[in-house]
Amino acid sequence: MAPDGPRLRIGASSWSAPSWEGVFYPPGMPPSDYLAHYAGRFDTVEVDATFYRIPGERMVDAWRERTPSCFVFAAKFPQVITHEKLLEGCAAECAEFLRVMRRLGDKLGPLLLQFRYFRKDEFPDPNPFIDRLERFLPSLPRGGQYAVEVRNKTFVTARLLDVLRRNGAALALIDHPWFFGVEQLMKKEGVLTTDFAYIHWLGDGRDIEETTRRWDRLIVDRTRDLGRWIPALRGILDRGITVYGYFNNHYAGYAIGSIEQFREMWHTSGPAASGPS
Repeated sequence: MAPDGPRLRIGASSWSAPSWEGVFYPPGMPPSDYLAHYAGRFDTVEVDATFYRIPGERMVDAWRERTPSCFVFAAKFPQVITHEKLLEGCAAECAEFLRVMRRLGDKLGPLLLQFRYFRKDEFPDPNPFIDRLERFLPSLPRGGQYAVEVRNKTFVTARLLDVLRRNGAALALIDHPWFFGVEQLMKKEGVLTTDFAYIHWLGDGRDIEETTRRWDRLIVDRTRDLGRWIPALRGILDRGITVYGYFNNHYAGYAIGSIEQFREMWHTSGPAASGPS
């Protein structure tokens, strides 16, 4: 299922895209069966729905029950925490989100704090944001896996990386037109801050939506981009770091197609850097 065993898990950012019916899900398949079908092909998924609302217990229990024992869920912290309250005054929402997500048991993987691109009038420099993060991260339960995604390149400072490292959190490594290229990113000192890496293949949502709003085929050629990511991921694995990577539909037009392209390129680009752990 995974291209290089459980230390490299590659999946999609959601399993519920309606336009996948007929190309990934069989025609007429009830949406309630989507997750089980998806989990028969891939061993991880990022839950985008948690960004919009905290799920109920029965919903999370259903996710756990419809997936095999080896499956791992990543999930986004709710936007009330990351966007509306910006890490302040959100203890109740955070506690409730973590309580519900713990129902996944050993299927719970990294939880992502995903932030928007900040304008200069919001944060003229990164330190006030990093101050908030430095206060917030120690409040999270020990033993969990947490990743932080920033869209502003100028926020990736030595101080940010130090705060993440001290709290055992990962900097999400993103493929986005506003961010560093992967080769430039991997040259930054200390960019890997914990024992796992979180990769987000995002693409340019505005640009691709000018061409399509139906996510059922690859329409952007990402061969060259993925060709840069693969040696970077091999290098990360060589350091004993587990990798969780998630493709968005906006990356190339069809997340499932991007995963399959990645898998093919991974297996044809040379021997795996490390075997299953």
